[in-house]
Amino acid sequence: MGGRAAGFALTPMGNVGFLLLMASDAPESRPPESLPGAADCGFPMPTDFAPAERRSAAEIQRQTKLLAGATPIPAILDSMINIVLILNTERQIVFASKNASKLFGDEEEPSAFLGRRPGEALGCMHSAETPGGCGTTVFCSQCGAVRAILAGLSGHAEEQECRMLRTVNGHTEAIDLRVQGTPFPYRGEQFCVFAIADISHEKRRHALERIFFHDILNYAGGLQGLTALMNENASAEIRSDMDILVAAVNGLTEEILWQRDLTAAEHNEIKPTFQVIDSIDLIQVLVQLYQRHDAASGQHLRIAADSARLRIFTDPSLLRRVLGNLIKNALEAAPRGSMVTISVKSNGDRAEFGVQNPGVMPAEVQLQIFQRSFSTKGSARGLGTYSVKLLTERYLHGHVDFASDESSGTRFTITLPLKEPVAPWPSTHNPPFA
Repeated sequence: MGGRAAGFALTPMGNVGFLLLMASDAPESRPPESLPGAADCGFPMPTDFAPAERRSAAEIQRQTKLLAGATPIPAILDSMINIVLILNTERQIVFASKNASKLFGDEEEPSAFLGRRPGEALGCMHSAETPGGCGTTVFCSQCGAVRAILAGLSGHAEEQECRMLRTVNGHTEAIDLRVQGTPFPYRGEQFCVFAIADISHEKRRHALERIFFHDILNYAGGLQGLTALMNENASAEIRSDMDILVAAVNGLTEEILWQRDLTAAEHNEIKPTFQVIDSIDLIQVLVQLYQRHDAASGQHLRIAADSARLRIFTDPSLLRRVLGNLIKNALEAAPRGSMVTISVKSNGDRAEFGVQNPGVMPAEVQLQIFQRSFSTKGSARGLGTYSVKLLTERYLHGHVDFASDESSGTRFTITLPLKEPVAPWPSTHNPPFA
């Protein structure tokens, strides 16, 4: 390359596990107006947001050649899973990673995008509305991609989300992108490393989940009310059958609510409602509920005689879901005819709930017990103990632990504050299980 060897650092892009590269070998960067070919015209072009001026084709070729010789930068960027572009001060593409074609269009070579701006390469519907192209319409003022690029060119990294309507092969489609612009000074010139992650599938799934849970809960709620009304007026001959039907509908509704809450928990959308509860009252309700559960067939469920009546500051709904999941797992895992024991005791300034069964988990299961999607019950399971840890440690300010051996079986323990903690509740930006 000549001059000093390029230095660079790899940094994470938000929570998508993506790597950005920043070179650091440049002395002070020259301002754009001092560079040759900074604009093709002698007067400012009209724009409603970002500058419209562009570099000449010769300048694009020069900058592309400059970056191509910056070994090993192109090879590193080409190895990334997500798309990486390098843009000049006029927001034009002077490098595109090899995987850019997957999102940009049908051209086989990334060189086909050189000189364009990202919105033009992506086919954004607004990129052809003005002579200045991408970034110059009034709509561009609300574009996360343009904002991230301008931030990167001004000297600081910024992550944004970009919602775009674009035309591909004559059809209009909506895409959602997570983007980040990062300053990249190199050989006396200023560039922006622009990283792109397509999150369209995440956004669509989240929207569908919301609609699904809303609609199916409406139906389940109506069915629940109808069966309760029928049970009130049922004759003695069918009362036992109606009790079974009501229990089944209530169980169905509870399962839907549980899945909804788990989905919300993973998206940091749960807002716990804390209040003081009675520990014995809580576990008595749970025992009565799960004694009628299918998993309790042939099993025994009891409350430990030495359980303590404690006042606990927590969200009762979330705690019921956590303990209920542990009880159901214990009933399913225990050998037939076993006793599953629920207990609660004080441990200093903490309350300690326990769910114990005589079964023993194999060592390989113990090593993966809190992993999402891991299950001993089949490929469609695996959210139970994961969700217990997620809700307890992210939202209830508690801790989950377990022990499993031949002498005492398997015991899961949930510890929670007895009173309102002094420390603030974890923010939604904390990592899971922090």
